[in-house]
Parts: sequence; C-alpha cells; structure tokens
Amino acid sequence: MLKNLPKLGLLSATALCGVMATDANAQDKIRWKMQSAFASTLTHLGPSALRFSKNIDRMSGGKFEVKFFEPGALVPPLECFEAVSKGSIESCWTTPGYHTGKYPALAFFTTVPFGPSLGEFLAWKWHGGGNKLRDEVYAKHDLVAVDASCIGPETSGWFRKEVKSVDELKGIKMRFFGLGAQVMQKLGVSTQLLAAADIYQALERGVVDATEFSMPMMDIKLGFHQIAKFNYFPGWHQQVSCGELLMNKKAWDALPEAYKAMIETAGEAQISFTYTETEAMQFEAMAEMRDKHKVQIKRWDDQTLAAFEKAWLEVLQEESAKDPLFKKVADHYLDFRKKYAVWGKAQAMRPTYLD
Repeated sequence: MLKNLPKLGLLSATALCGVMATDANAQDKIRWKMQSAFASTLTHLGPSALRFSKNIDRMSGGKFEVKFFEPGALVPPLECFEAVSKGSIESCWTTPGYHTGKYPALAFFTTVPFGPSLGEFLAWKWHGGGNKLRDEVYAKHDLVAVDASCIGPETSGWFRKEVKSVDELKGIKMRFFGLGAQVMQKLGVSTQLLAAADIYQALERGVVDATEFSMPMMDIKLGFHQIAKFNYFPGWHQQVSCGELLMNKKAWDALPEAYKAMIETAGEAQISFTYTETEAMQFEAMAEMRDKHKVQIKRWDDQTLAAFEKAWLEVLQEESAKDPLFKKVADHYLDFRKKYAVWGKAQAMRPTYLD
C-alpha cells in the first residue's frame, strides 16, 4: 500500500489540476529555477528532486517548468536562503538545517537529536502547529516552504579508528549536521558543516577526521568507506530528516492556484516515495559495507548513548536560555511530544521473534 502513495498523490493532483485547468491554462508557460542541495547522482536525495521536477512537468502538461540545477550551479549550496529570499532564483531543494547559521531554531524542522518517528514528526509539523512557527520565520525574509523528501534514521558517523569510550571523542575533527553538532562539541569534538560534495575531499585531506552525513547507501556513494572503516549506529542525532522546497514568496504568490497545488502535492509524494525507498534498501547497503568493503559496523553502548542524551539536554537548556525563538520552538515541540507520548507509549512494542 505504501509504495502506491506517490502514485495516488499524483492522481489526486491530476484530478485537482483538471478542475482548476482554466486558471492554469490561461497562463503562459512559467519557468522556475530550482537548485538542489544534493547532486543528481547522490542516491535517493538527488533523484527525489529530479522526480519532483518531472512530476510538476507531467501534472502541468509542460506549462510549468521547475528546472533542476546541480549544487553550486547557481549559488553556493549553503547560500540558498539568501538567494531565494532576494529572488535571484525562485527555489531551492534544500533543508532547514542548512539555514541554522541565521536561525538555530530552524534545525527543529529538519531533525532533532533523540527525536520522533516520521509519523510523530509530521504530526507535529502538519497538524500540531510546528510548520506555522517555521512559516513565521520564513515570512520575515519573503520565503515560503513546503516539506519535501523525508528519510529515516541515519548512521551515527564514520571514524578512522574504533571509538571505545566518550573520552576518545575528544579532539576529533568531524563533519556534523544540525543540533547534534552542538552535542558533539560538548563532548570535545570540533565540528563543522560541509555540503555533501565537499565531505570526501575533507576526509581525504585530513580537514576532518570523521563524518556523518546520511544513510548507509548514500554514504557509500560518497565513498566514506574508503577512508573511514568504522561506522557507528544508532543515528541518535537524526532518527528522521525532512527537507523542503524553499521558494521566493513573490514567485509563489504569482503562481496560479493549480500550480501551487501541484507543488504541494508533488512535495508530499516525494516524502512517501523517498522514505519508503530508502527504508527498503539500507539493509542491503549494510551487507555491502560489511562484506565487500570490510567496514566494521559498530553500535554505541548504553553508557555512550546516555552521554549523548545528557549533552543534548544541556544544549537544549543553554540554547533556550539565550535565544527566545529557539525556546519558543523547543517548548512547542517538547509539549507536543509529551502529549503524543500517551499514544506512543500505549502502542510501543519490541517483538523478539526477529532477534
């Protein structure tokens, strides 16, 4: 049933667009530029942007083009916020986590350490008021966003040597994303955010000693296993991650309602498609890591995970104390999670028959 969701989404959009055809057909062809934060060759993450672009073309009958551009083709990958805000380009396929230099609170709309499942996360964002907070921030910069392309848990990191205790993390230089980077900093790790295309070279040259990026299949595609042979789990820092289509508000407002509906529906379709596609392929990627590339798959022990969680709670408290927006979003997020826990705990199980 799940694998049919994207098709159902497209069928729904087609029907909707048929009803609204007069509005759209009255317009000349609209052409948008969309730079992706992820290369078209990067498994899952890049193709999701290409599918989105193609689906818009299909639904509009070729009258609305959202043209895909590779990372850096138009603007530096981590500078989409400014470029879209100014109207230099109409849109970027990116993630709120890449804008945290401006607003640390935006990290909550991508991924949160020790965070929820996809269902709980989207429940907060879509139905619990989470995205309303995001939209308030973007509105100040003439930006509009729709969620697009979500994936499940990531690996916790690639290391050149085995990490036997929290103390051995001290002094390591590591590429790290989001709020998890601040957690690692508390444990003595020197972190920096690098775009996907820059990570391998940084590892190779020793600019960083270790890295995290995404799920096993994407990480293998980027070649991390060639340099770092110890891959750690679970991905405590990113149990679910969601991207976005970030759009210039003037460009968005100028669209016919039918085209706005196409964007919203095509984005939702990529969430279900990419999430299920990635979940279906990671166990094979892990087997390839182990058997072909001789990667040692490791799991953090309970003591180390407890240290990560303790550091995360400290980050949460410290950032909330100095940043009113961060506190506002954090309080809203935590309030929803505590309420949701009544339902979540009631349904929680850990079957043993697959052990």
